[in-house]
Amino acid sequence: MDRRTRARELTIQTLYQLDVQGPDVLKFLDKFFAETEEEDSVRKLASEWIKGTWENLQQCDEPIIDSTIKWQFSRLSPVDKSILRLSVYQLKFCPDIPPKVVINEAIELAKKFSTDKSPGFVNGVLDAILKKL
Repeated sequence: MDRRTRARELTIQTLYQLDVQGPDVLKFLDKFFAETEEEDSVRKLASEWIKGTWENLQQCDEPIIDSTIKWQFSRLSPVDKSILRLSVYQLKFCPDIPPKVVINEAIELAKKFSTDKSPGFVNGVLDAILKKL
């Protein structure tokens, strides 16, 4: 598996935990990484994306809220919310990652970690956000 793909997986898993359990999860990040990932470069990249997304949460959530007109943000699944948050963070703050890559990776994460309808939902929301950025 590509190291960036693996870092995205670790990132959405941690963002999910942050959403469900709160910011105390960050205290256990090193332990989580030690148990789930051996490669230091993957852990470093995931850590960067986790902290960047979490520190810019409001800036990541606003475009999601604006683009999910038919869905209340509070009712989004925590998995989909985590995927969308990471994707918006990467679209807004990671100019080295092409937008098409961000969206394709988000769709793949939704296929792997969420429901059958999530890939289409994630794609639609991110397409709408990308048009506004």
